[in-house]
Amino acid sequence: MNDLSARAARPPYQSYWMPFTANRAFKQNPRLFASAKGMYYETPDGHRVLDGTAGLWCVNAGHGRDRIADAVANQIRTLDYASSFQLGHPIAFECADRVMALAPRGLDHVFFSNSGSEAVDSALKIALAYHRASGNAGRVRLVGRERSYHGVGFGGVSVGGISKHRVAYGNLLPYVDHLPATHDIAHQAYSRGDPEWGAHLADELLRIVNIHDASTIAAVIVEPVAGSTGVLPPPKGYLQRLREICDKHGILLIFDEVITGFGRVGAPFAAQRWGVLPDILTCAKGLTNGTFPMGGTLVSAKVYDTVTEAGTGGPELPHGYTYSGHPVACAAAIATMDIYRDEGLFERAAELSPYWEAAVHSLKGLPHVVDIRNSGLLAAVEFEPVPGKAGHYAQAVHNACFEQGVLARAVGECLVASPPLIIQREEIDRLFATVAECIRKI
Repeated sequence: MNDLSARAARPPYQSYWMPFTANRAFKQNPRLFASAKGMYYETPDGHRVLDGTAGLWCVNAGHGRDRIADAVANQIRTLDYASSFQLGHPIAFECADRVMALAPRGLDHVFFSNSGSEAVDSALKIALAYHRASGNAGRVRLVGRERSYHGVGFGGVSVGGISKHRVAYGNLLPYVDHLPATHDIAHQAYSRGDPEWGAHLADELLRIVNIHDASTIAAVIVEPVAGSTGVLPPPKGYLQRLREICDKHGILLIFDEVITGFGRVGAPFAAQRWGVLPDILTCAKGLTNGTFPMGGTLVSAKVYDTVTEAGTGGPELPHGYTYSGHPVACAAAIATMDIYRDEGLFERAAELSPYWEAAVHSLKGLPHVVDIRNSGLLAAVEFEPVPGKAGHYAQAVHNACFEQGVLARAVGECLVASPPLIIQREEIDRLFATVAECIRKI
């Protein structure tokens, strides 16, 4: 048998090494989607599945939007690719203007990349470049937070705080420290929206300042709402206190809004929802409605001007990607932002949030449930752990819901939901009624 025949004879699904997946288990029992429209996926055998996760926190405008498809197709026919290295194309500048029109006032420039991971690594490099350009090259320390997720680049994993994402890779970036997580079930269980307890945890940054000296710290990066660890809303006053401490000690504040950006919390960005302006803000996911890989790193004029004015004739920031500002990605992003504007989806998310909150908190008291959390159109149901069986109940509920035609995501001991912003009240009812039914059966 020749090599081609041998490969053809292998069982299906073997060639693709899937990300964040138990590959051997999946390939023994694959679950596939063949198409999607609106609020629903469809499997190859024709079963519809209500998407309670917006794909992977990203399909904010719902699936299969013709407006985006048409924009992408037209752009491919017009200008399929052009580099952004020492060259340009109009749609990238138009897209940047559109993003900045949505951004919090005080952020003035955007650096484009291809994902949230790249947006975060770009943010960290920009922060270091800013301090060097300011004459403070000794500011090299980066501060993340426990239970945080900042993508899979070496920078993002280093400042991230989910241990299982770190242990396989040994030493990561040096000069990294972490704030404590903001969630404490003993004080915050079943909080509706922002917990009352926990603002004082921001003062842990002062401990890090005292240990390392503020003059060595470049930036602090946090998710306003920690998503992938199980939806942890910020305690009331926490983000404001972080901003105060960073201002006092000359530390840049970075908001990772890859999940919370583009309407997820009822405003264009969480920075506007909580009234706290970061120096740098990352976004991705909802930027193109998940249709095309794209990320963005938004910066203040202070950061941009400091770096660019320190240049000596060549690129002031020696950083970028082959696909930065890709014309097709820009077309997808502009069409997506048109939909958000014309359908009022950010405002719709804010209006639906109280109904969403009531629906998820109706699960309180069900077997094995120990906490429920929500923020905007984000929610998590946390289950009691089972010794030796990490994520046992969450995975069981996820599997049972899928069999009932509803998609919610298991992360650790939590079941999380983050639907497209087009979700209807009856679909919210169905989502959580199915979750409740499946919890009772496990």
